[in-house]
Amino acid sequence: MVRFESVCIRYDRKSSRGMSPDVLRNLNFNIPAGSFRWILGPAGTGKSTILRLINLSLCPTQGEIVVFGASTSSAGRGLTSRLRRQMGIVLQESRLISYMSAFDNIAVSLRVKGRSENQIRTDVTQILTWLGLTSKLFSLPRDLTDSERQRVLIARAVIGRPRLLLVDEPTTGLDDNQEAHIIHLLHELHQSGSTVIIATRREMLVNRYPGPLMIVSHNTLTETT
Repeated sequence: MVRFESVCIRYDRKSSRGMSPDVLRNLNFNIPAGSFRWILGPAGTGKSTILRLINLSLCPTQGEIVVFGASTSSAGRGLTSRLRRQMGIVLQESRLISYMSAFDNIAVSLRVKGRSENQIRTDVTQILTWLGLTSKLFSLPRDLTDSERQRVLIARAVIGRPRLLLVDEPTTGLDDNQEAHIIHLLHELHQSGSTVIIATRREMLVNRYPGPLMIVSHNTLTETT
């Protein structure tokens, strides 16, 4: 489903030697469809950058990225858009629209796609029930707890039933019970058929919920089982 071949990405700025310093280099990995993967590394090592590369919101400086069987090096805007519509992504800076209810934050993407209001009501209510947020349908973001906001962000990312879900630091600021709930939900989504990739700096989280692991260190990535 996702393959990186000798992928490198650099900053635009020049180093003292006149070369752009590598952010990440020589990334080589393959993630089959239906996988669950952790990406682990300290803050600032490039985990979010890897998710953005997979999501096609960043282009590599060199190397090839293949997503859903399509090489992104030759993908035009139309193909890139179609590939991205098959993904859901929750980044650390993802935010809910402050003046919209939980329901409308999730429904907005379906309205853009032209879904009927009856279908939107059914789909959004169903996913909020699955996430334990039935009583929060019409709550504004400011009235939600951190855990509830995180679940609404996940709901917004998965409402279109993505083949691939990318999640960056899903449990930051949550207590142990909230953390367990979020990870359980992501595992449920994986078991329903989606490929799930989670980036985190929290080694304790990976130890608590073990799974196949990719470690980012010294500007590159290694895989463990």
